[in-house]
Amino acid sequence: MRQFLLEDIGHGDITTDAIFSNDQEGRGVFVAKEPLVSVGMKKVAANVFKLLDENVQILQAMEDGQRAETGDVLFEIIGPVTCLLNGERVALNLVQHLCGIATLTAAFIKQIKGLPVQITDTRKTTPGLRILEKYAVKVGGGSNHRFNLSDGVLIKDNHIAACSSITDAVKLARSRIPHTIRIEVETDTLEQVQECIDCGVDIIMLDNMTLDTMREAVGLIDGRALVEASGGVTLDTVRKIAQSGVDLISIGCLTHSAPAVDISMDWQ
Repeated sequence: MRQFLLEDIGHGDITTDAIFSNDQEGRGVFVAKEPLVSVGMKKVAANVFKLLDENVQILQAMEDGQRAETGDVLFEIIGPVTCLLNGERVALNLVQHLCGIATLTAAFIKQIKGLPVQITDTRKTTPGLRILEKYAVKVGGGSNHRFNLSDGVLIKDNHIAACSSITDAVKLARSRIPHTIRIEVETDTLEQVQECIDCGVDIIMLDNMTLDTMREAVGLIDGRALVEASGGVTLDTVRKIAQSGVDLISIGCLTHSAPAVDISMDWQ
């Protein structure tokens, strides 16, 4: 976060520094301008301001995962006017983004209510913000897929194309990884699904399949592997996908396309 502040403040806030002295104090509140799921008031916004001045006072900060309605106070701070104005934009940018992710995730979770399916994120995250974005997914009720490439084996289409077959790729991966690591393979045809079954793959991803093909794939797998659906999942389609019998649904838009929610800092 220190780098984020340096990027925004540059060599100094010439507007604030020209108007206010360091001994002037003020109070600011973050207010929800729309319904949202709160994330990062204590862990992110407060830390932004404390990096600028460790003596700022956090009067209140809404808990992560709490739902807020329009007009609710999310965060309240007292401190030097210069500190509050210097940190305002960075703190708001971060929590607006994270609350947006949690709010969108919660909307997906609501759509699959009552079904035994997990909603997970992907690696389609903003470089440098992955840990925060994936945390926001968890706060919204979702689960985390791999954090990075070292977290698990996922053989994708380009791995298969470069290796010539799923069978060869799985055999090579299995010979070189610890026995504790599961192997997942991305498929887009029923023939590939069958090849994965024959190889004893642990997790089979059904990528951009139609609902009919997805149901057929789930029947073919018949519990011999975990089944993950992925590709183009929307709020309108997620429940039907969940009803197909898959175990997991991974959704890239949770992190790469979640709209930032509207939060303002009002001066008290």
